Amino acid sequence: MSLKMLLLTRACEDLEREKQEREEEKVRYIGEHLPPLQLSGLSLDELQKICKQLHSKIDVVDEERYDSESKVGKHNKDIHELKLKIQDLGGKFKKPALRKVRVSADEMMRALLGSKHKGSMDLRANLKSVKKEDGKQDKVLTSEVGDWRKNVEAMSGMEGRKKMFDTAGGVQ
Repeated sequence: MSLKMLLLTRACEDLEREKQEREEEKVRYIGEHLPPLQLSGLSLDELQKICKQLHSKIDVVDEERYDSESKVGKHNKDIHELKLKIQDLGGKFKKPALRKVRVSADEMMRALLGSKHKGSMDLRANLKSVKKEDGKQDKVLTSEVGDWRKNVEAMSGMEGRKKMFDTAGGVQ
């Protein structure tokens, strides 16, 4: 614990020292590049010249700032692309072959529902049963139709419609 506390205090002292050094460097840089302005006793033309010089310096600084920001952005983009390449090269992962597992419906329901599942699940019990009489009825209908020309002539007019209505009602 004491070693950890010593390291933390040392790190805090180093951070404070770095802050002070940055502030001192900032003050030194401003002192070198920006001499104090002496505006008292100057005419209007001289003040305008000083303003134009300051504007030109501001433009130069803005250009440098923009250039440095674009370089930093480009470098960050390159770093990101290189990280992606590293992940692609080193990150190949093979999917394992899956085994076939036979599980009945009852076992699957028990696994999913746990103790809630009661009784067996017979899937065949829910299927509809097909009667064989349906096939016989189809054959009867096809034999009734026979020649389609006769049916067309017999069903034409009002009498035919009446026959259709009567036969449809009688079948049900």
